[in-house]
Amino acid sequence: MELLHLHASDFPTRHHFLSKTTTTTTTHQRLLSLFFPTRTTTRLTALRCSSPKACTVELPGGEKMVIKLVGAFNDLTERMKVLSTSSSGLLFKSLKLSIPVLQASPLTPDGRSPLSKALSIAVLLADLQMDAEVISAGILREVLEVRGLSLHEIRNQIGSSTAHLVHESLRVDSFASRVDILDDENAATLRKFCLTYYDIRALILDLVLKLDMMRHIGHLPRYQQQILSLQVMKIYAPLAYAVGTNYLSLELEDLSFRYLFPYSYLYVDTWLRSQETGGISIIDVYMDKLLQSLKNDTLLTELVEDISVKGRYKSRYSTMKKLLKDGRRPEDVNDVLGLRVVLNPKPGSNALEDGKRACYRAHEIIQSMWKEIPSRTKDYIARPKGNGYESLHMAVDVSDIGRTRPLMEIQIRTTEMDRLAVGGVASHSLYKAGLTDPEEAKRLKTIMVAAAELAALRLKDFPNANHKGVGFDQRDRVFRLLDKNGDGKISIEELTEVIEELGAPGEDAHDMMLLLDANSDGSLSSDEFHMFQKQVEMVRSLEDRDDEYKKILDEKLHMADESGLIQVFNKEFGNRLVSQ
Repeated sequence: MELLHLHASDFPTRHHFLSKTTTTTTTHQRLLSLFFPTRTTTRLTALRCSSPKACTVELPGGEKMVIKLVGAFNDLTERMKVLSTSSSGLLFKSLKLSIPVLQASPLTPDGRSPLSKALSIAVLLADLQMDAEVISAGILREVLEVRGLSLHEIRNQIGSSTAHLVHESLRVDSFASRVDILDDENAATLRKFCLTYYDIRALILDLVLKLDMMRHIGHLPRYQQQILSLQVMKIYAPLAYAVGTNYLSLELEDLSFRYLFPYSYLYVDTWLRSQETGGISIIDVYMDKLLQSLKNDTLLTELVEDISVKGRYKSRYSTMKKLLKDGRRPEDVNDVLGLRVVLNPKPGSNALEDGKRACYRAHEIIQSMWKEIPSRTKDYIARPKGNGYESLHMAVDVSDIGRTRPLMEIQIRTTEMDRLAVGGVASHSLYKAGLTDPEEAKRLKTIMVAAAELAALRLKDFPNANHKGVGFDQRDRVFRLLDKNGDGKISIEELTEVIEELGAPGEDAHDMMLLLDANSDGSLSSDEFHMFQKQVEMVRSLEDRDDEYKKILDEKLHMADESGLIQVFNKEFGNRLVSQ
């Protein structure tokens, strides 16, 4: 395990003499104090450090809020591929409005802070490439839940479009209560009703909220876990397929399966884990091996400009259905391991034909690597399905000497074939959602595309020469938003304004300026603010590592604690972190 070591030398060493004290401090001492403060009985406006490790300054509330604001904004916008100036402003404004409210709210029933919950939801939406309105609505939905703001106040302070999405997500959240018996027929009727009469973007927001709920329902009574899991399995997981968020659907299915049939889930999970060797995912080994072989083939690289290989284990729920519904033996579940090869042909007049040739060349390369099972090969490129689906399917035997493994299924397609298969009318996800009528599927896609285009038009979220994620310094976004008069520096007045908007006392801005203003000119330059953002990123990475290590240690050091001291410490430590 790679451990992260911190040294004072990791921080800059420019010197700065504070006007309010005779103590000389370096920039690394001032920045260390932002993240590793110790409690003091009085409010200090400057550092008093005998060494970089012995800072004794209290971190004022305003500075904490700015750190949370900058960190959350950077994390979200780095995940979004397209983000206009208006989108940046909307997201920044929503975070400024939400952070102080959620930070001051009591813990949620599952023991999390409301701010942590809201940001987890926002990250899921950003990873789905939802627009700033949907992400803002996801954050503000939690503000509404803690009664920090009313829907009317959200509309006045953020905008009617975001408020509409919050309201629509509340409507979607309650529509499952329209029937008393949740059988297959009623569930199908509810899904079609939802897809017809609700805003598609609000539906995706609600699906993310359902996923967040399912990840944290362990504290609920058993019967309530089962009721919620049944609703998710019957209604929301198929809806996730219908709107193209397949990975949401797979996790929703698996979590529902886990709480509805815990012992069955345990058996399937144990069997799937047995396909790993020494804790190393076999699918990752096969992905790397195949990608390297494809990239080393000169005939293939002449036809394409990019090659990607994606892998997955079959979901626990899908495996259960194969074993129980289809009556298969474990060794007959042939798609436990799956790879998808996506080839991007070089542009030109022959790109379409070159793409098909590349698919067949990749097929030949795979044949040379593993033993193909001819009876499992299906050529949907030469003979596309009726709905337009194109791909080349094959299955190979990847058993090792002395170790029999299930067959591995491989799909080979071009980027255009993949786009139509994953997001187009040909999508298998529409079938899984119960939309077998091609006209109905086409109508749904038209509605979804129209909603996305309308949002993009309103937010001006269109890529252009002056706005691209590649080559754009992400940290400039926050600096520009704080530099309201556009003079290239953040003045004390501008810093005071944002700190007061975060609900903290304005004098905190003076303390923060003293800590970050390296050249003592009374303002923050772009370089000085970037230095601050580097420290924010570093601390956020520490938090991520802590979560990662906690999970690993929990598995390796899990033991019965009859005294309950560990649980008591966890609760007290968690509460202390939230209150800071």
